[in-house]
Amino acid sequence: MSEFEIYAVRYGHHDRNAAANFIHGDEHDGPMPLDYFVWAIVGPTSTYLLDTGFDAAMGGKRGRRLVRPVEEGLAAIGIEPGAVEDIIISHMHFDHAGNRELFPNARYHVQDSEMAFCTGRCMCHGFSRHAYEPADIAAMVGRIFDDRVRFHDGDSEIEPGLTVHRVGGHTRGLQVTRVRTRRGWVVLGSDAAHFYANFEDYRPFPVVDDVADMLAGYDRMRALATSLDHIVPGHDPLVLARYPAFRAEVDGIVRLDADPAARS
Repeated sequence: MSEFEIYAVRYGHHDRNAAANFIHGDEHDGPMPLDYFVWAIVGPTSTYLLDTGFDAAMGGKRGRRLVRPVEEGLAAIGIEPGAVEDIIISHMHFDHAGNRELFPNARYHVQDSEMAFCTGRCMCHGFSRHAYEPADIAAMVGRIFDDRVRFHDGDSEIEPGLTVHRVGGHTRGLQVTRVRTRRGWVVLGSDAAHFYANFEDYRPFPVVDDVADMLAGYDRMRALATSLDHIVPGHDPLVLARYPAFRAEVDGIVRLDADPAARS
């Protein structure tokens, strides 16, 4: 079974307060911004990308700040977008499935239920569709016809040491990614939990399809990961503070296969 290195690559940022990050809000309501990441999963013989982010135009449309184009962040760790062969899409929201033309040779891994969700009747409702971009979904449909999509139904092995698991909650077909590393099994939660506080304190994020599934997803991540410290949320700036930098001179890229700093 392979062991992988994992790189969290920050590409975007959005300032907001804590009340926007929890169902029922937050009584303290201080600043609690989101960072935006893609994740590179690098093995002895293969490299995978988890999610593809958004570009400057989409950031402007959605009121998010692009701090570094995704392709520049990947280049810093030696990954050329045109050489990427496999991309896991956690779900099809604009900040996870954008940059449509950046990876012309990649095969995409998505859940059956996510594509059914974002092309079905749920998209008739503004609440359900507001974080999806029609052009991103249309691009994925085009890849299906180009034989560039591999569908997964629930739990699935990509290769030994790398698996995906549908948890739903945030969207109908959201999947988390479990990765074997030198420190054990790391779970890349993506939007199964935006922040550590979501899954540690069982306080769900308010953009949600099914609250019960979201809460069950917190339990599922615990079961899949070696420990609580092996679960990585999708948007928490604390990830950059807790994990060691890829290189001291490169901002916003950390190694998730390394042990995190001890919490105070």
